Amino acid sequence: MELELFQTLGISLGLGLLVGLQRQHDQSELAGIRTFPLITMFGTISAYLAQDFGGWVVAAGLLSLAGLVVVANLMRSKGPYVDVGLTTEAAALLMYAIGAYLALGSGTVAVAVGATVAVLLHLKDTLHNLISRIGQRDLKAIMQFVVISLVILPVLPDDTYGPYNVLNPYNIWLMVVLIVGIGLSGYFAYKIFGQKAGTLLGGILGGLISSTATTVSYARRTKDSSNTSSNLATLVIFTASAVSFARIITEVAVVAPGTVATVAPPLAAVLLLMLLLGAVMYFFKRDETDKMPEQENPAQLKMALVFGAIYAAVILATSFAKEQLGSSGLYMVAIVSGLTDVDAITLSTSRLMQTGNLELNNGWRLILVAALSNLVFKAVLVGLLGNRSAFSRIAVLFGIVLVAGLLVLWLWPEEFSLLSSLTAQ
Repeated sequence: MELELFQTLGISLGLGLLVGLQRQHDQSELAGIRTFPLITMFGTISAYLAQDFGGWVVAAGLLSLAGLVVVANLMRSKGPYVDVGLTTEAAALLMYAIGAYLALGSGTVAVAVGATVAVLLHLKDTLHNLISRIGQRDLKAIMQFVVISLVILPVLPDDTYGPYNVLNPYNIWLMVVLIVGIGLSGYFAYKIFGQKAGTLLGGILGGLISSTATTVSYARRTKDSSNTSSNLATLVIFTASAVSFARIITEVAVVAPGTVATVAPPLAAVLLLMLLLGAVMYFFKRDETDKMPEQENPAQLKMALVFGAIYAAVILATSFAKEQLGSSGLYMVAIVSGLTDVDAITLSTSRLMQTGNLELNNGWRLILVAALSNLVFKAVLVGLLGNRSAFSRIAVLFGIVLVAGLLVLWLWPEEFSLLSSLTAQ
């Protein structure tokens, strides 16, 4: 029951923040980024109280809030210098409801909501400064993600269709939401730190948003030696690729948490090697700086539809290969899909492992093969778009990782994977 309450209040808070963000961006004088979350949570608490005391509680709360709005507007109409806000009034109403719920409902939930109110009130300047840095393009990205996650996802059917009965529109779009969410977090981190983010941070953000796009951008920049050096471009591209391995492990943990003990260690071994190589590069080239290229909005509906189509195609190809071609066919799918988008094969393989339709030892190998295939593809991009110096450096680094990855595929003991699975259980 408490989990359900937290989920409901979390959604209430999120919706309040969303509407408050939009109103704050439009410089509303009545209510903004802090007031709307307080109002929505006040309504939620009132509704829960009404379950025990009757619907008049909700009506009384609505009348109280309406009275505050009327009074605020009357005061504002008296002169241009009246600064009227509803934050204190809304907070007072909400804390009244929390106090009542603390005695009549769940104390844990009441304490958590009360602490949230305190934090919202304390972060006034921080939240307002953050909103002031959000432009029209950034607001559009947020609204597009809302459409993708809160408008499209809930209406999709949660049933399987098509050949092999493996295409589930809800699950496919849920993976789209996950990937877009990861990219959007990197995008806003980039907006916070700005174009002057350090080399290492630039690579990390690039890996969160898109390591392939980062590779293309920095490879092109090496054509002009006065813009970006080959050493710096190599470090950023390699860092972004290392982050993509961490991203793969995160995706597996989210989609198939029961497989992490078996799947994560071999992938983490390759990631550790990349981190060591990246640390050595950074130590020798840490004095070089450059501006991070402008990043595209990852929440565009067109991009989401393209990824959804790729993910569905990978699911179909994997099911076909598994039934018609056996293990060799699965590896061919991993190689081909990994060339363009390693996320799709990672997510589809993770779901197969989670449902028991694919052995874990085969699953992590498919994911690693796709990741290594993606490294080869990015090396080719650097060779085609960058200068010879950048390509030679990337070829050496990616070559070391490729050899190490192949050794992991060949020599990783299955006994270790079995032990990890037993330990997790």
